[in-house]
Amino acid sequence: MAANGSGAGQPQFIASTGNRSFSNAPLIENSDTEQIVVPDRTSWKNLFAYMGPGFLVSIAYIDPGNFETDLQSGAQYKYELLWIILVASCAALIIQSMAANLGVVTGKHLAEHCRTEYPRVTNFILWVLAEISIVACDIPEVIGTAFALNMLFNIPVWIGVLLTGLSTLILLALQQYGVRKLEFLIAFLVSTIAACFLVELGYAKPAPKEVLYGLFVPQLKGDGATGLAISLLGAMVMPHNLFLHSALVLSRKIPRSVGGIKEACRFYMIESAFALMIAFFINVSVISVSGAVCNSSNLNVEDQKSCQNLDLNEASFLLRNVLGSWSSKLFAIALLASGQSSTITGTYAGQYVMQGFLDLRLEPWVRNLLTRCLAIVPSLIVALIGGSAGAGKLIIIASMILSFELPFALIPLLKFTSSKTKMGMHGNSIMISTVTWIIGSLIMAINIYYLLTGFINLLFHGHLKVVAAVFLGILGFSGMAVYLAGIAYLVLRKNKEATHLLALTTPESRQIENEQGNASMYCLPREDIVSMQLPQRSTTTDVD
Repeated sequence: MAANGSGAGQPQFIASTGNRSFSNAPLIENSDTEQIVVPDRTSWKNLFAYMGPGFLVSIAYIDPGNFETDLQSGAQYKYELLWIILVASCAALIIQSMAANLGVVTGKHLAEHCRTEYPRVTNFILWVLAEISIVACDIPEVIGTAFALNMLFNIPVWIGVLLTGLSTLILLALQQYGVRKLEFLIAFLVSTIAACFLVELGYAKPAPKEVLYGLFVPQLKGDGATGLAISLLGAMVMPHNLFLHSALVLSRKIPRSVGGIKEACRFYMIESAFALMIAFFINVSVISVSGAVCNSSNLNVEDQKSCQNLDLNEASFLLRNVLGSWSSKLFAIALLASGQSSTITGTYAGQYVMQGFLDLRLEPWVRNLLTRCLAIVPSLIVALIGGSAGAGKLIIIASMILSFELPFALIPLLKFTSSKTKMGMHGNSIMISTVTWIIGSLIMAINIYYLLTGFINLLFHGHLKVVAAVFLGILGFSGMAVYLAGIAYLVLRKNKEATHLLALTTPESRQIENEQGNASMYCLPREDIVSMQLPQRSTTTDVD
């Protein structure tokens, strides 16, 4: 049997040979790789070895795009949309845990599974959509960093957009230190953001009862509430995060026993829950601060006007006027930490997406420069023409794009993790499958509803000429038909490719494990994940 290696060009599982004995030889020969080894023991002390990927993933939940939508949510609806953050965070924990499980069990990340599972055309379309989502995620990071530089150093926004290109140099400097040190850096930045907003809460003093009511009582009041809710959802659960998480877990060297795999899945879920809980409290803090400040009874006319169209830049002036200059500086520091950390994780997600879908190698600086330029160009144009207000609207649009594209990453993840041919005994249970499909269906239904109602309102109430309305109607409904057809194809298509090297999931392999007394059998970490560099193009390798 021949199997296509991925990443570093070798399968990541211990393969059964013709005489049913396991080879414990390394599948990746690289003595320089910074391995993160999980001890072959059953202990809670192993949890520390798994800490890291969840914090890199959690950055996507507290990036400048989240801050923008959180600020507008609090300014316009006070605490009424907090329940969206709670629901999205719970859904994110389930979905991110599934992405981690896919990588742990199969040794391949989501983009690699898509390449082996889908036809070439479908795979190319999914890759294009994934790249668009990464650019849409990078736009808020660029604008957010520019706003932070403006708040701290009075640098014009459009110059700040150009200066964000320097993050490429920062990224290149970090890559030589490996994934573990990067995880510590991201954890430090997350802690910095949390500390800043904890102090902001002390300044703003939101009413606890109203905050709790907004968290646990769902409500959507007003014409713009649905659109803002979708933006909140799109800013929380991001498509590229699914690809990233399934790849980052491959940086650990775990025991390839049934117990070892189950322990890895369990500890990754605990680690993700801890990181996402911090992100959840940060988002709640942003909305609460914005809601408390903009609904204060002692606002002057200028501050009330700022609250009507609150963006990241306006928030700085508002906090300075209402809570004091230190509050404005703390917000800017948190925003800068968020933008820079999001840049790093977004770039790595782009690397793994390109490698997984296309099996293509690019130098990291080329990949980073390409992604950053695609985000800088529209951000710069909008910043020059529309100013900070236009840049703020661009963040909302980017968040909505992420929400609309989420099904094209989420559906393959649900299909793969529910497949016994890919996950073996570690596949999703019926309950988890049901819950996740309900979550995915609700997300898709909300997106489709908002798209249809918004488009119909544009046609009938947009004061368009008849010819323009007919043309837009044909074009728009055709686009929606293609969108729905793409979702239906992914949902209805049956998985065809099996993961042949599932570790210790067959009766024969479990019998061998029992005979060997739970011998320590490891899977070496993916070289490309550990070093945070793109791997060479994979080759076909005989494993049997």
